[in-house]
Amino acid sequence: MEADRSGAADTAGLTRKSARDRIFDTAKELFYERGIRAVGVETIAAEAGATKMTLYRNFPSKDELVAECLREESRDGLAWWDEVIAPYAGDPRRQLEALFEGFANKTCAESHGCALSNAALELHEPDHPARMVAVEHKREMHRRLSEMAAAAGAKDSGLADALMMLLEGGHVSRVTLQESGPVRSLATTARTLIKAFLG
Repeated sequence: MEADRSGAADTAGLTRKSARDRIFDTAKELFYERGIRAVGVETIAAEAGATKMTLYRNFPSKDELVAECLREESRDGLAWWDEVIAPYAGDPRRQLEALFEGFANKTCAESHGCALSNAALELHEPDHPARMVAVEHKREMHRRLSEMAAAAGAKDSGLADALMMLLEGGHVSRVTLQESGPVRSLATTARTLIKAFLG
């Protein structure tokens, strides 16, 4: 009897995990494609093949579900960053160039822009858990750019600030003017900035 109860518990655990994953994946896709405010928990649950009760059993609130989606987006984005610059360890200037070459390709492929930038623009409350995730991610990006620029020989924060503005502008351009717009020049413009600041 004990073994049977244990097996039943394990099965239930797997079922809950499966439902959580479905809800999470569905929510992440819908938030990105339609916007955070435009998507309700009823829609998420229905499209995930779950109930609202199951959703709230796994996520205490919609706000926390959004935040969790953005935490994964942030982790994936920073891991991608590390992967792109890894081949150029010891050459921070080339790392910056490679990073923006990668950003150019990545941004063109993102039909709705950057999920984290979109969230920061859509959620105005400074204490919203999802906005806090987005803002912290952008701060970490700027910190990394500042560190790389300094290692490449930048004398102040000017290069990192300019590159950060270029990147954020690229995200907006991708959404408003699509992949055929100014976003195509992201890597070239970054190289121009790097040369202007570093010589």
